[in-house]
Amino acid sequence: MCELPGDAAGPAGIRRPAEDFVVTNASSYRAGSGKGIYLLTGDRMVFTSGPHNGVKYHRTAAGFLRRTLPDGRDGPLHCVRQPGSRG
Repeated sequence: MCELPGDAAGPAGIRRPAEDFVVTNASSYRAGSGKGIYLLTGDRMVFTSGPHNGVKYHRTAAGFLRRTLPDGRDGPLHCVRQPGSRG
């Protein structure tokens, strides 16, 4: 599940279902619009094919990823591993 942070006047998070993905094995993932491959090196993850091709994440904790901005900093979008997901 991926979301942007909310604010005190509304929901705690704003879901971004188009960004959601599920890790299906050691290097493959599935998203709403297809399947692809990712590479995890240390705490950095990059999608190398499929619907999220070129998107990068920083693994900040087990099961918690933060999307990487073009300048390399962590962005506001974060994804959390769902129960039953292997990622």
